[in-house]
Amino acid sequence: MNRKISALIVEDEQNICNFISTTLLANEYKVLKCASGEEALSMIPSYCPEIVLLDLGLPDMDGMEIIRQVRQWSAVPIIVISARTQEKEKVRALDLGADDYITKPFGTSELLARIRTAMRHSSRAGGGLSGPNQKFKAKDFCIDFDKRVVSVGGQDVHLTQIEFKLVSLLAQNAGRVLTYDSIISKIWGPYAGSNNQILRVNMANIRRKIEKNPGDPQYIFTEVGVGYRMIEEDGES
Repeated sequence: MNRKISALIVEDEQNICNFISTTLLANEYKVLKCASGEEALSMIPSYCPEIVLLDLGLPDMDGMEIIRQVRQWSAVPIIVISARTQEKEKVRALDLGADDYITKPFGTSELLARIRTAMRHSSRAGGGLSGPNQKFKAKDFCIDFDKRVVSVGGQDVHLTQIEFKLVSLLAQNAGRVLTYDSIISKIWGPYAGSNNQILRVNMANIRRKIEKNPGDPQYIFTEVGVGYRMIEEDGES
């Protein structure tokens, strides 16, 4: 890296904090550390880190509250790193505005890959992928946003308007899990309710059209009980 990316680690378990810090320093990140929610809420506006790695079980407040407060004024990428494995916890964190959720224990490769994905999404947030002449390509799956054309193996695939909106939304957030409710809100509007059936039906139709084996998808993955995730774009793994 020519310029060191600054990362704030919010973690009260010293051994985990040291593990994350050592990993980031070895990969040329600039590291900031704190062990409480109050410190985090003070340091984020003071130091303006470019990414926040957040534990939920802090001694003075729940990490969910930190996500809620930070999202009122900042779009800084937040990756939750937590021992909580329940789907409802993941969904809540993502719906509050977290960019990703890693369950402890985790490896260095996974951590670094998730950070890269969150940073890429942050850098795209201003304009997204869907400007003129922009394309998304992963393996032999391609979306031409300008022409509104989806192809697999060079063959155009006919998608309905809703289906195209769905694959475009997932592609613009490639590598990130989007919760069912967030997808429904963005595609059908904030008053569409939380019935996932219409989303599941559309996703099943999309998979039949783009996947060689819909039961073993290669492009759009299901995070059971949470949402959907699009494969990383070529050259960005």
